[in-house]
Amino acid sequence: MANTTENVSRTLTMRDFFKEENGEIVPVDEAVLIDFKDGDIVEGDVVRIDKDEVLVDIGYKSEGLIPSNELSIRKGADPHDIVELGQHVEALVLQKEDADGRLILSAKRAAFEKAWKRIEEAHSEQRTVEGPVIEVVKGGLILDIGLRGFLPASLVDIRRVRNLDAFLGQKLECKVIELNRSRNNVVLSRRAVLEEERKEERHRILTELQEGDIVEGTVSNLVDFGAFVDLEGIDGLIHISELSWNHVDHPSEVVEVGEKVKVKVLEVDRDRERISLGLKQTRKDPWQEIVERVNVGEQIQGRVTKLVSFGAFVEVAEGVEGLIHISELAEHHVETPDEIVRSGDEVDARIIDVDAKRRRLSLSLRPKKEEREERADRPERADRGEEPRGDRPERPRREDRFRRDFEPRGGDRDRGGRDRDRGGRDRQDRVGDGLRTGAFDKLSDLDLGDRE
Repeated sequence: MANTTENVSRTLTMRDFFKEENGEIVPVDEAVLIDFKDGDIVEGDVVRIDKDEVLVDIGYKSEGLIPSNELSIRKGADPHDIVELGQHVEALVLQKEDADGRLILSAKRAAFEKAWKRIEEAHSEQRTVEGPVIEVVKGGLILDIGLRGFLPASLVDIRRVRNLDAFLGQKLECKVIELNRSRNNVVLSRRAVLEEERKEERHRILTELQEGDIVEGTVSNLVDFGAFVDLEGIDGLIHISELSWNHVDHPSEVVEVGEKVKVKVLEVDRDRERISLGLKQTRKDPWQEIVERVNVGEQIQGRVTKLVSFGAFVEVAEGVEGLIHISELAEHHVETPDEIVRSGDEVDARIIDVDAKRRRLSLSLRPKKEEREERADRPERADRGEEPRGDRPERPRREDRFRRDFEPRGGDRDRGGRDRDRGGRDRQDRVGDGLRTGAFDKLSDLDLGDRE
């Protein structure tokens, strides 16, 4: 006898559990309906995607509705970018039945609940969490780690990051450093992960580095008091006074972030893990060149760079300044330096002292002692009636001088009357102009000849 029973395996469909009665879908057997309440997490498949909502079949008498703002922690996200038709999702029941009889779900809150447990475990076990950067906000970044994790800007990297937008979309590995369930607050630190990775390298550098070593690094940050240099594992500091042989007002005058530099190790503090570096020590000392090139008493060209109450500073070479004390600015008394020079003036100064040990160069604008004595001697010779050195011009004869001063000019004798009228006054004026006092009385002794 033939066996007419066939074991047929087939996939169950919704028709096996639901039927249509009076235009409504009702279960074939009430026992097949899942049992849940508000706050439970359910699972289902996406059956419809609209602009503002997603429908999910969770095996209930009606499909669950996930509003677009409950679909993801990403604000303003398009549902089509978050889920696909047929995708299996988890959702938290917000309302089993709202005023319209709909089942309201939230995929975002289901992910939060699930992620929170994982993050709590990672925090307690000092493990890392990972997620993409989804937003740049004031003061830091927002990461999607199943919930919104906040990464402060100061903890994004070992050194300060100026452009946070560059991290948008990147997946970052961080440590959880703060949790607050009541405020749904999670604070992350990527810097802690990077420092942990570089801990061994930092220890090696601190152990091997010796004072006096010349090393290469990259300028990682600039601050008012100096520049930080990344030595491929640990940062060292170049104090502003060690950047250049010249005076520096701000480190940006000498270096910039990202610049490769060779520096000298000045000090290594292994207990505090601090390294002091010097940049100027790797460059030629202009002061030493000046010391070797000039001598006291020589003249040197320079430019006035700064005026102070006690004198003027003059740059005589790049990186080398000398001081003209206020008493050396002029032979006479000077109240303030700006009476003699201005900032930016080019001067020809005399070197009066070179202090190599203290790196000081003293200058003067006053003439040498010999020149001052020679200048003082000239008025004395003039008072004695001595002519200056050199060729003396031939003096005119007394007769010629008299004719020059007293003979009528223009040759017109008809004006003699007028000349006689002015007589004594003209003669007195001319005497005052041409002859010493009393010389006119002795004119009668002179043989003047014919004045015609």
